Amino acid sequence: MQWPILPDYGCIVRWPQDGVEFIHPDDREVALRCFPSERVFRREEFDGEYYHYRYGEVTFRLKPVMWLKVKEEGFDIGDQVETVGLGFERDRFVAQIWGIYYLRRKGRLVYRLRRGDQEIPQLYTADEIKQLTDKSKVDPREGVHPAPKWVGETQDLLSLPDELRSDELKSDDSRTEDVAGG
Repeated sequence: MQWPILPDYGCIVRWPQDGVEFIHPDDREVALRCFPSERVFRREEFDGEYYHYRYGEVTFRLKPVMWLKVKEEGFDIGDQVETVGLGFERDRFVAQIWGIYYLRRKGRLVYRLRRGDQEIPQLYTADEIKQLTDKSKVDPREGVHPAPKWVGETQDLLSLPDELRSDELKSDDSRTEDVAGG
């Protein structure tokens, strides 16, 4: 059996017929409140027996079950976004995503937003919001740079003429002289 590439996203829209045995015993209380629904969960890892799911701060573990896989659009719960204004019909504002749902009848994801403690009643699609949360990741291999190589001999900065030295270097000289002479 080939395991899916994780993380992936999807919904559990129907209750599996196996009762609750597929839910990790420690996570049953949390999981029972999360599905069946059209919430889009992030499946983050597989430990050999259970998949680890996340919906914002909520996490739970399930044995493999049928779920409706959806194509993610680059947004996660907690991301800061800006709405795209539309003339006088829709205001622009900055908000945070607090819910992601899959509308099966339209075949697309929609996002619930919150501004501070105020929940916005309207649902937004990916083309109506713009990502503000920086999700770029630096691969450690890309961050390694060779040490600079000096051409010729290095000069002692304190031996430079006064007009080429910065004020910091000049003030360092006076402190050195005070300590040496004092």
